[in-house]
This record gives sequence, C-alpha cells and structure tokens, in this order.
Amino acid sequence: MKKDKLPPALEAATLTEKMRRGDLLSAACPSRTVMKHVTSRWGVLVLLVLEGETRRFSELRRLIGGVSERMLAQTLQWLEADGLVHRVAFEVVPPHVEYSLTPLGQQAAQHVRRLADWIESSVPAIVQHWNKSSVDKLPV
Repeated sequence: MKKDKLPPALEAATLTEKMRRGDLLSAACPSRTVMKHVTSRWGVLVLLVLEGETRRFSELRRLIGGVSERMLAQTLQWLEADGLVHRVAFEVVPPHVEYSLTPLGQQAAQHVRRLADWIESSVPAIVQHWNKSSVDKLPV
C-alpha cells in the first residue's frame, strides 16, 4: 500500500526540526493543545476583542455575545497558560482585573484576524451553499 505524501510545507526535514517547530499532524504534539485553545470559538473571539486593547472581564463578556462567565474564564486561563494573554489583578475592592495580549498573543491575533476577515467576507457565498445543501441541520 502506498503511503500518502504530505505537501512539502507540512514535512519537517528531521526529528529535531519536528520537535523544535511542532507537528500538528501528530496526535501527541503539544501544538495541538495550543491550536485547540486559539481556534476554539471563544479563543478566536477573545483574541479579536483584545487585539490592541486592554479590557476588564465584564467588558470582554459584554463584547463577546453568547459567552458564559465560566467559558470566558476558562478560555482566558487557557490563553494565559499558553503565553498569549496577560492578566493583571489589582488589589482593590471590588476586585479589578485587566486582560491584554502578550506579544505572542498579538501575533496570534493577527493571524486569527485574517481568517475572521475571510470568513466575514465569504459569508454570502457560504450561505448560498447552505441554502443548496440537503443537510437538514445547517447551520450548527
């Protein structure tokens, strides 16, 4: 049986290179965890809302329609653990916490922004396909 060959951009030259760079196609690669956090519904929206801004939790929740407090808190924790979000807690009453993107988070936000812009500009064409589709449960 012939083994499928990956495009050159997805092939790493050596094991050392794969370990240094990451290998998203490998089930055990930690880059998959980061991808899960960044590309989750709420991860994408947090990155977009924090791009170039510092915001409080309540402001984030208000700007990101539909997110629960629990999911927003969890998403912020994931992105902070990945080094993408910076959290500053001020010791005042009531508690005051601000979130912003780290330089790494700003880079991620730029990439996510390009994808989000493409999605938004492509929605009319995508919706046309939904209307033609025989799948009963679209959109999800």
